[in-house]
Amino acid sequence: MADDRNNNQLLVPGSENAVDNLKEEIAQEFNVELGADTTARDNGKVGGEMVKRMIRIAEESMSNRNQ
Repeated sequence: MADDRNNNQLLVPGSENAVDNLKEEIAQEFNVELGADTTARDNGKVGGEMVKRMIRIAEESMSNRNQ
C-alpha cells in the first residue's frame, strides 16, 4: 500500500511559508488553479519553475557572499 504522507523535509526552519508563497505566485503567473483537480502537467510547470527560481536565488546568495 502506498504511503500518502509527504516525506519532503525543508532544511531551513520557517521556510514553509516562503515556499508556499512562491508556489502560489507562480501558479497565478501561469494561470494554474492549484488543487486536487490540477493536471500533472500543470503541477509540473509550477514545480519546475519553483526549482528554477530557488536555484537562481541560491546562486545569487552565494555570489553575494563571495563579493
